[in-house]
Amino acid sequence: MNKAMLSLLLADDDLDDCEFFEDALDEVASGTSLMTVNDGVQLMDFLLSRPDKYPDIIFLDLNMPRKSGVECIMEIKEMADLRHIPIVIFSTSLDLDVINRLYEMGAHYYIQKPGGFTILKRVIGTALALFTGVNQDQPERDGFVIQP
Repeated sequence: MNKAMLSLLLADDDLDDCEFFEDALDEVASGTSLMTVNDGVQLMDFLLSRPDKYPDIIFLDLNMPRKSGVECIMEIKEMADLRHIPIVIFSTSLDLDVINRLYEMGAHYYIQKPGGFTILKRVIGTALALFTGVNQDQPERDGFVIQP
């Protein structure tokens, strides 16, 4: 995924978190486009309605109304046209059992939502840097959680 301009999709029902994410992204990767959806149903509708223009990376909250992030991952990874899209979990939780399950389901990285803007910029920058190479395979388990 060696593109000059990445196309990101953020699925998160917390509008403040979406704005926080967008502001941080603008400071660390100004040439990156961001679309947001506010629940899992909107995420899947968005992906299925645009087969010619999938995002380069999905940042996915787990606890959303109508369809959870876990349900979305299951659907995405079952669809041949979608399973190649890297998924970065972006959640307040840091439950080790959940993290292990998400890794097994095929998520690429896990970020615990930080409380501070500086830390948010750092973890978003780190996540994007991990996708600048050609190989977009899932990392080894010990590299799954992006630390601030």
